Amino acid sequence: MAANPAFNNPAFREQPAGRAQGIPGAPQTGYAQPGQPVDAQQQAAVNAHFEGAYAAPEAGALQTGRMTVEDTVYKTVALFAVLLVTAVVGWVWSASMASPTTGMPSLIPWTVGLLGGFILALAVIFTSRRKVRPALIFAYAAFEGLFVGSVSIYFETLFPGIVLQATLATLAVVGVTLALFASGKVRASKRATKIWMIAMIGYLVFSLLNVVLMITGVLPQSAMFGMWSVKVFGIPLGLIIGVLVVIMAAYSLVQDFDFIQQGVRNRAPREFGWLGGFGIMVTVVWLYLEILRIIGIARSN
Repeated sequence: MAANPAFNNPAFREQPAGRAQGIPGAPQTGYAQPGQPVDAQQQAAVNAHFEGAYAAPEAGALQTGRMTVEDTVYKTVALFAVLLVTAVVGWVWSASMASPTTGMPSLIPWTVGLLGGFILALAVIFTSRRKVRPALIFAYAAFEGLFVGSVSIYFETLFPGIVLQATLATLAVVGVTLALFASGKVRASKRATKIWMIAMIGYLVFSLLNVVLMITGVLPQSAMFGMWSVKVFGIPLGLIIGVLVVIMAAYSLVQDFDFIQQGVRNRAPREFGWLGGFGIMVTVVWLYLEILRIIGIARSN
């Protein structure tokens, strides 16, 4: 099972050894066995095919109808463009409904984006096993943008300049992770994935406990962002956990890159590039929100 639910599809799984990976429609040729006569006309046709293949320009996703890394990158950029546009809408919307007494931005866009994004994410994940629906993925990006924009202005009101800091830090983590993956120095492994799953379960339990304590009044409202007053060796507990979660998110990004690469090797249909972009977006947004929270904890202390 894929760590990121977006990639829980056979197209992104490693295929059994020995499965044919040939291009559909391409002639299946091989070397003649010793003593086997070779028809000259047939051999000339084979040679002409390969000469034409080398002379022709490299076929992309549009020509082959198959998933490629380049096409997935274009689709991912398109999804993030939608997210950025609606993030601006969420920012402005929250600011326009700010409380006249406290000056804090409204949480209505936050709620709309969170609920809408959650429902659409489930729809994308459960329907993608039968058919990839780009419209659902674009709708998810739009609602996720509302949520991100509303959360960002909330933190920006509390800590001016924090959004720029979190954005630069997120880009740095993504860039370094991508560079390490492209160089082959970092790869997802079964052992590391098991450790990741254990840590993820622990983090989910911690988050659930955090919410319960906040609702029951044991912790203040600021606990919603993990700003615990508990400290370990003088360091806020939320900050320590936040750093570990950023490492988890970075490893999740490595897994996403690996799944996309596997989809390309499996010659998945071109529309699966949208699913790859969706998976990357889920991880990057998670990474940004966690970095935003970490900086908020550090600046509040």
